[in-house]
Amino acid sequence: MQVRPLTPAALATELAEHAARLPLPEGTRLRVAVDGAAAAGTGELADTVADALRVQGRAVLRVRAADFLRPASLRLEYGHQDPDAYYDGWLDTNALFREVFDPLEPGGSGQVLPALRDARTDRSTRAQPVPLPPGGVLLLDGPLLLGRWLPLDLTVHLRLTPAALARRTPADQQWTLPAFARYEDEVRPSEAADLVVRADDQRRPALVVNSPTV
Repeated sequence: MQVRPLTPAALATELAEHAARLPLPEGTRLRVAVDGAAAAGTGELADTVADALRVQGRAVLRVRAADFLRPASLRLEYGHQDPDAYYDGWLDTNALFREVFDPLEPGGSGQVLPALRDARTDRSTRAQPVPLPPGGVLLLDGPLLLGRWLPLDLTVHLRLTPAALARRTPADQQWTLPAFARYEDEVRPSEAADLVVRADDQRRPALVVNSPTV
């Protein structure tokens, strides 16, 4: 195993190049996820990787797990700060399958709903399906994505040490920390992901390299 420090821009380029090297059966799309706490910067990295893929000429559709949360009546059934509910019951995985992944299956329509619900208003975003052509890339980001049987071709986990996670998590989100501790114990995302990025230092992330092909 090698740990290679990179600039944020170089990391995004490297991840985009790695995705581009993956074999893609004719007529299909590549499904990529950037997993990790918001404090690790998953959204920012996913956006930058998307830009790098577009430079390569790939069609990219960005989807955020935060736009596929369950209704507040279900999500907050046990209160606004229940870490077990956050872990098990916030993400609407059924909607993700129905609106995002099923259309990308072989023979699917390729029409993906990029956002389902605005969690702040608890209302539909009223977004319209967007076509993702064969050869395109779905790029999903969010926390606690691994271990949910999502049909992904490439998974990237942004790892924070417990101390860094606690330090960078805002005060009003500290209640989520037990959920991430549980995630580490039950899913072991650093082992489950295809690629791991050590993200304690935002200015100098480090790519963990297990294979010379990375």
